[in-house]
Amino acid sequence: MKPDSMRTIDRWAGIPLTFLFSIVLFFTSIFRKRSAKPNLHHTLFIELSEMGSAIIADPAMRKLKAEGQAELYFAIFKSNKKSLDLLKTIPSENIFGMRSENIWVLTADVIKFIFWCRSKKINTVIDLELFSRFTALLTALSGASTRIGFGSVHDEGLYRGKIITHPVRYNAHVHISVNFISLINTALGFHDTPYPTHAVDFQSIKLEKAVIDSKDQQEVLQKIKNLYPDLGQEKIFLLNVNASDLLPQRKWLPERFAEIGRNFLENNPDWIILATGAPNEYEYVKNVVDMINDSRCINTSGVFKFEELVPLYSISSLMLTNDSGPAHFASVTNLKTFVIFGPETPNLYLPLGGNAEPIYLGLPCSPCVSAANHRKTTCVTRPCITGISTAMVQQKIDSFVQSAFPVSIKAF
Repeated sequence: MKPDSMRTIDRWAGIPLTFLFSIVLFFTSIFRKRSAKPNLHHTLFIELSEMGSAIIADPAMRKLKAEGQAELYFAIFKSNKKSLDLLKTIPSENIFGMRSENIWVLTADVIKFIFWCRSKKINTVIDLELFSRFTALLTALSGASTRIGFGSVHDEGLYRGKIITHPVRYNAHVHISVNFISLINTALGFHDTPYPTHAVDFQSIKLEKAVIDSKDQQEVLQKIKNLYPDLGQEKIFLLNVNASDLLPQRKWLPERFAEIGRNFLENNPDWIILATGAPNEYEYVKNVVDMINDSRCINTSGVFKFEELVPLYSISSLMLTNDSGPAHFASVTNLKTFVIFGPETPNLYLPLGGNAEPIYLGLPCSPCVSAANHRKTTCVTRPCITGISTAMVQQKIDSFVQSAFPVSIKAF
């Protein structure tokens, strides 16, 4: 289903359904004894639509596993399921992949989800989504007695009933990883009100690095050689020029990616550029590669399987990307990544790991998407993106290359 269709269903069907479920749960809670502390033995996380958020949530999941001795489970859209394979925090048999192609298969998988949760004896559910009524309903359908998720408390709007038993006030002024840790702190009993008063130091949130097999690296390297037979000791610069349809306003202008690519190859003879993308992004990426018009720039859309991305990132030296999934996938490696932000803000969504650097204007209108509007914007002119000049991006890239590879840039 298209993102707008999901938003429409979540609003017009979600609001009355969460209201009705709240009433049912109120009466059933009268006959169910609620324990003072959540039973974390079998804890399910729900994060359906964002592959990047599954990476950002990893430190929170590991914290619960270590401090709560919890066996972890995860529910996610099947199309995004592979993001959980990067760090393997959740065993594959503990992941429920939900299809989202249309309302009928989604409904069928919701029914399967109900039985799956019973078979796994889910005690606690932690909803990582920001005010989705659909995921709130899933927490209720899971049968778990403890349901932890974000709550609006005294904030207007964002209604999704009284399904969540342990609401945690979402704070739009701190990084999303801090909010995720606050959900875990609630599960661990560090505070008993919707206000997450237990301090969280953002700098202390560490993302694990992926374990990469050298064999996988060699297979990726061979694919590159098949595309560029002259490959020797050249360093690899990755361009990720596309972004998901969930928020297409994040895309920097293709012609500016092309200008960066042309300038970079002209000044760096010992580098090649790989323009990455999914198979369905081939034509979009090809347009940028054609504008660069250099034999050292190769369109690799559809060439690398998802599980080959991390090995690819591990043998590359630099990536320029829109604010999208690849920025977060790269964060499990040591790849230096420049991330272009527009309608979102790095204050909330900068990839973890310490190697990502944001490129962001920070206009008064930014960010224009948030939990309050279900990440929807109708801005057409996009000054937050169009205002980012090639000179601004080039300066950051050149500065990094000069410091990390001092003999790389051609002397003038």
